[in-house]
Amino acid sequence: MAQTLNWNQKTTIVAAIMLCLLCVAWEWFLAPLRPHGSLMVLKAVPLALLLPGLLKGKNDQMQVTSMVILLYFFEGFARLFEPGIQKYLAIMELFLCSVIFFAVLKHLGPIKKAAVAKKKALEEGQLPPVDSV
Repeated sequence: MAQTLNWNQKTTIVAAIMLCLLCVAWEWFLAPLRPHGSLMVLKAVPLALLLPGLLKGKNDQMQVTSMVILLYFFEGFARLFEPGIQKYLAIMELFLCSVIFFAVLKHLGPIKKAAVAKKKALEEGQLPPVDSV
């Protein structure tokens, strides 16, 4: 049964795909560290490995994405002060990272609140415990 994705999940997926493409283009032919590309193109792999889980709407993959995306954000911030096209590529990377991060937070926020409320209600005895068989 296919799960329908909400707006925040779709935003995360589109921005993650765009960030993967940006990372590959950046390190392959736009402004590589070495002429004719470098192995830094592999920096897109961690995010690409998360895409299948994001496409399936898995919340645990969304949580991992929120942590992994910070590495891309820090890399973009570090390269923001380099000359030439690097600065503009870093700005795009920072923008995409921010979009992903806030879309993930927007998606997972209500889920976290519901889980905390359910746990609190269970502790207070308002909900019957679920048998784990």
